[in-house]
Amino acid sequence: MSRPRLGTSAAVGALVAGATAGHVLYPAWLAWRTRGGRGRVAPATAPPAPGAWPDLTVLVPAYREAGVIADKLDDLRANGYPGRLRILVIADGDPETAAAAERAGARALASEQRLGKSQALNWGFVEADTPIVVISDANNRLAPGALAAVVEHFADPEVGAVAGEKLEDDGGGGESLYWRFESWLKQREDRLGTTIGLVGELSAIRTEAWRPIPADVAIDDLWAALDIIEQGYRVAYEPRARALDPAVPSLAVQWERRTRNVSGALHVLVRRRRQLRPSAGLVAAELWGHRLVRFTVGPLSHLALVALSASKVRSSRLARLFLFANLCGCAGLVASTRAVDTAAGDAAVGPTPRRLLAAAAAGSGQVMFLQAVALGGMARYARGDRPTMWSTVER
Repeated sequence: MSRPRLGTSAAVGALVAGATAGHVLYPAWLAWRTRGGRGRVAPATAPPAPGAWPDLTVLVPAYREAGVIADKLDDLRANGYPGRLRILVIADGDPETAAAAERAGARALASEQRLGKSQALNWGFVEADTPIVVISDANNRLAPGALAAVVEHFADPEVGAVAGEKLEDDGGGGESLYWRFESWLKQREDRLGTTIGLVGELSAIRTEAWRPIPADVAIDDLWAALDIIEQGYRVAYEPRARALDPAVPSLAVQWERRTRNVSGALHVLVRRRRQLRPSAGLVAAELWGHRLVRFTVGPLSHLALVALSASKVRSSRLARLFLFANLCGCAGLVASTRAVDTAAGDAAVGPTPRRLLAAAAAGSGQVMFLQAVALGGMARYARGDRPTMWSTVER
């Protein structure tokens, strides 16, 4: 093989490795490290005896949630937590939501001006007087028993926080596939020792492990997870603690939310770059594989492969195949919402060709969307666009 051809092959191989590192190679590494049940085995702990469950505070940060906050409070009370439950609504510059929460029987903290979620949570932790605090968004619903399921983990003194499982009510579309993938990653990371995957929809935190989040940090769950791990605790994962979010109404809304999250996450990783060093151990591997590579190296390598394939489209069958696969992925993104909606009626009878086609379209489309989102998020970060407060629809 000539030197130019060898150099091109090496470059293509490096780009393929970079493009697949976050979504293929890192999951493969996790699967290998935890194969055959290997990894940490959770200690066998029985649920606390009746009357021994710790007191629990649930913080509900809320902005423009006056129309749903009463339902949220009812959902929390009906969750069946066996101990004393205290609910605290932090109405972020929103007196209407504060008033609606108080009418529904909860205590509400109301700021005159918006603080942003991170600072609202800081305020909530100052007011919390229980050993464990759960954070849950105002517009989701929890699976029965979710609160008790996360609290059980704190019998282990090494646990500083517990990540719940986020689900999207989109009928099995791209968002659902993405969060199922995230849940699998968190499950395998937990077996290695800790996950970094806290989610704002449902997380439980040991109160003494909380340290205030800086004012310029937008991605509170990532910051909190890394801060808790840095203190020597681990973050556990509890798949029974499910939080169901309403479907995202449009790709435009998904784009705004996802690119904002990527920009904010990159800011967190730069601020906490000491945890990216090899000396940080497991957390460094998880940050590189679960976050940083997916947000930077992966999409940039993918973009370079597209450009390289376009330059060789006339001479290379492989280049034409790669470009065609990308076009199919883009088509899948456009078609996935309609395909999933059309196939939703088949759910009761199990897999059907229509549902499999919908899942394939959603999956291929989600891959393309995630790569584009990462590029958009990098652009937002580069221009300093990482808001700690954002607009939302009134609910």
